[in-house]
Amino acid sequence: MEKRKIEIMDTTLRDGEQTSGVSFSAAEKLTIAQLLLEELNIDRIEIASARVSEGEFQGVKGIMTWANEKEYANRIEVLTFVDGGLSIDWMKKTGAKVQNLLTKGSLNHLTHQLKKTPEQHFTEIAQAIALAQENNIETNVYLEDWSNGMRNSPEYVFQYLDFLTKQPIKRVLLPDTLGVLIPSETFEFISKIIARYPNTHFDFHAHNDYDLSIANVMEAVKAGIQGLHVTVNGMGERAGNAPLESTVAVINDFLPEIKISVKESSLYSVSKLVETFTGYRIPANKPIVGDNVFTQTAGIHADGDNKNNLYFNDLLPERFGRKRKYALGKTSGKANIEKNLQELGLKLNPEDLKLVTQRIIELGDKKETVTKEDLPYIISDVLDSQTYEERIVVESYVLVHAKGMRPSTTLCLKIDGEVIEEHAQGDGQFDAFMNALAKIYKSKKMELPKLIDYAVRIPPGSSSDALCETIITWTNHGKEFKTRGLDSDQTVAAIIATQKMLNVVTAQ
Repeated sequence: MEKRKIEIMDTTLRDGEQTSGVSFSAAEKLTIAQLLLEELNIDRIEIASARVSEGEFQGVKGIMTWANEKEYANRIEVLTFVDGGLSIDWMKKTGAKVQNLLTKGSLNHLTHQLKKTPEQHFTEIAQAIALAQENNIETNVYLEDWSNGMRNSPEYVFQYLDFLTKQPIKRVLLPDTLGVLIPSETFEFISKIIARYPNTHFDFHAHNDYDLSIANVMEAVKAGIQGLHVTVNGMGERAGNAPLESTVAVINDFLPEIKISVKESSLYSVSKLVETFTGYRIPANKPIVGDNVFTQTAGIHADGDNKNNLYFNDLLPERFGRKRKYALGKTSGKANIEKNLQELGLKLNPEDLKLVTQRIIELGDKKETVTKEDLPYIISDVLDSQTYEERIVVESYVLVHAKGMRPSTTLCLKIDGEVIEEHAQGDGQFDAFMNALAKIYKSKKMELPKLIDYAVRIPPGSSSDALCETIITWTNHGKEFKTRGLDSDQTVAAIIATQKMLNVVTAQ
């Protein structure tokens, strides 16, 4: 059976830009337009609203200069208005060749916003279409608030379509402007329209106010729609539009009779670029492009993946240029850790793996973010901790650092069951800690090794919340040795390394 082709029209640069606080520069618009058409192979893109601003004018002009060189001009669309030809003049100056004319698709909007009769509105629309044709500009027509029109004034909608389908236009665009449709209505309304006007091309434009945009997209396709409007990352006014990435995945996986031209493998890279340009972070749990959607957290899932991919579905990350990850945290099992060790080329014996698992669970309970890159440090910390008996324990401490005052520490240390407390100041928090420790050792007539080097490192590519490894070099009776501490706080990591030192020396 030959598949039915559906056009994908991306409106990130027009409707997506209506996301609160988002405004693309002319250079950003050009970059995104180029990626949408050439990297993703989107059929059409809507890039601006006419007459909005000088910046919008320059943005469209720049895109059209590039598009004409590439012969993409008929794939670039601009939202226009019934405004006595002002939008057409604006388009001519930018070089744009396709207008998406905004008109009223519900009697409620027509009556209360424009305060006009259907006949008056139709006459003005006919004039706008004729003017566009005279200037070699192709016309598609939006029926704003069409979904409410079908609910509350279907007679008007069909009266309008009877008129509109006889006009020299290419497409009719059916927007769920307020995001009010439920899937059954979407199927019913579009089915009726396509049955009545089988020779007209209809697009469906979903909004996501009830989180039903993708469900409505599926029903629109089943009803016979010929085009869909989407945005990258589901950007748009209020709750946004139907997301491009989910639309593509759903059509490819659940509507086998449909053919689209979008290149799946480039969805993630374009999504991340749009995230960067807009400053709007993609939710970690957003389907297809979120950081967590290909991450297994539970150990039982990683174990199942080792056993015939029991927890895989058809949304394989490789389809979208991504990789599956196995999270490390308090719900991690040995299978999660083994998966990460495999990627690092590391292998542990069962006893050491059990200890590393326990350490990761402890870090997860503290809400620490543990990454694959942290693993070598955790392994080093755990294996290092097995080499001595803990006779000396840092029971508790208070670190104080206030502007204009010397840092101070109150330290409570347990030595062979005896608890000793001291207070000291220093040039920094760790120096104050060491001074308090020195007081305790002096009171016990014990010798404290000398610190001769102090190094801090975090895993490559990590950020400020990464686990921090502090490596301290000590000297004791002319012999040098190192201890390591691991924590998300540098000073705490240094204290952990110091406690290890105290026990190493005690064991000698």
